[in-house]
Amino acid sequence: MSDGQLVGIVLVSHSARVADSVAELAKGLTGGDVSVPVAAAGGTEDGGLGTSAELIAAAAASVDRGAGVAVLTDLGSAVLTVKALLAEGDELPHGTRLVDAPFVEGAVAAVVTAATGADLAAVEAAAGDAYSYRKV
Repeated sequence: MSDGQLVGIVLVSHSARVADSVAELAKGLTGGDVSVPVAAAGGTEDGGLGTSAELIAAAAASVDRGAGVAVLTDLGSAVLTVKALLAEGDELPHGTRLVDAPFVEGAVAAVVTAATGADLAAVEAAAGDAYSYRKV
């Protein structure tokens, strides 16, 4: 982490309500006074189900503090939209990464880890490790 800056987190879902709820849950579980920059990018501009490159780009810009941006997605076309934005090169802030992680558990792990001041690689690793969380 550089100069006290935190990694930003963007949560991309086909549903604005899902993205907002997962963001609320993840931020609520940080358990501290640190305010991790988290933005939900759910649905389309008109409030429908789907993904929006414009909403994703705006969300990423809003959480960029210079320490990188971790983007977590829910389903297939959300992944494809983020990959297309990354391929364009100038649509997302420098240091933005698409994180391979389960959406809910990965979001919680990413936000909690970012709250510790961890760098982007550590946030990405923590979110990805959520694939191994066992429930039984």
